[in-house]
Amino acid sequence: MQSTDVIIIGAGAAGLMCGISAASRGRSAMVIDHANKVGKKILMSGGGRCNFTNYYAEPANYLSHNEHFCKSALSRYTQWDFIGLVEKHGIPYHEKKLGQLFCDNKAKDIVNMLLAECEEKGAEVRIKCSVESVKKTEQGFIVTTNQGKWQCESLVIATGGLSIPTMGATGFGYDIAKQFGLSLFTTWAALVPFTLNPKMLEEFHGLSGVSADSIVTCNNQSFRENILFTHRGLSGPAVLQISSYWQPGDTIQINLFPDVDLFEQLKQWQAEKPKSHLVNLLSDQLTKNLAERLSQLWFAKLAHKPIADIAHADLETVANALQHWQLKPTGTEGYRTAEVTMGGVDTDEVSSKTFEAKKVKGLYFIGEVLDVTGHLGGFNFQWAWASGYCAGQYV
Repeated sequence: MQSTDVIIIGAGAAGLMCGISAASRGRSAMVIDHANKVGKKILMSGGGRCNFTNYYAEPANYLSHNEHFCKSALSRYTQWDFIGLVEKHGIPYHEKKLGQLFCDNKAKDIVNMLLAECEEKGAEVRIKCSVESVKKTEQGFIVTTNQGKWQCESLVIATGGLSIPTMGATGFGYDIAKQFGLSLFTTWAALVPFTLNPKMLEEFHGLSGVSADSIVTCNNQSFRENILFTHRGLSGPAVLQISSYWQPGDTIQINLFPDVDLFEQLKQWQAEKPKSHLVNLLSDQLTKNLAERLSQLWFAKLAHKPIADIAHADLETVANALQHWQLKPTGTEGYRTAEVTMGGVDTDEVSSKTFEAKKVKGLYFIGEVLDVTGHLGGFNFQWAWASGYCAGQYV
């Protein structure tokens, strides 16, 4: 049986960062993964360009049953630390919007950077290495895999959540937590598109691919970005964001004219452009296709009237329909397309400083497997980098 100081299960963002951090302290560290390549979710993220962090990352961008848990790690390894690493490796990047940083070229630049750091610091990375069993011993742990058996002093679980099973996601991390008696919160898919009922899908038929700048609200949370009509329902950044706050049965509200008081705007148009048809005026903000469809659905008799001929009470009805659109999704697309998993290992079971399980000496949990979920926009990667780095300082 071979021996190493640290075994990290999961060669994604958090696991690779933990391997780098541990090895830089002189610890012999091995990062293993059952997949055939490392960092699969890194490679497919951000449309293949990896939204690797956010200029504005802070604890308020994270959801957890313990809102304070993430503060320590995020303050000890910040977005500026990771940006420094990216710049050290000469990787060109840009801000897309709202502080979101993307590679100019490909997400593979980030994976190559992490592997180069592993090699430089001396962390071993093994792929196609499936864990068959984990046992606790007085010295630490024995990890049995299809590539052999290892003994280690510290064992780090960096296996992520259940999102995108085609990328190899499994519930392995949760199983290990249960094996060692740690409590978990129920998991569900987040940052995920909504599905709509067949009647609504029929009403919106032909709008697939159409987007609109909107404010989407649910359970006292609001996000402003695009919504996107799909053949299954609604997606787009604003919808993905609000999905983290939505529960089955909840209604969401959509404001399709986020910059104006639409009733006042309509009255102004009445004075300035009396002969213009209502639907044409609405097309200036919405696409023509979307304005036509919503007008037909919600106020068909008014759509092709000159705005001068429409009563103020009717204009108020139009404004309310477009700025307070109430919608009840039937569900979400689930883990198949979800970017992250909500819930997971209860953070009260883990030290916010070291990420070691309070009940099990030498066992650590980092990244998405924990009950910490970031907003869309590079925040989940920043949590991976921060939790991985900080745990690596103690393993």
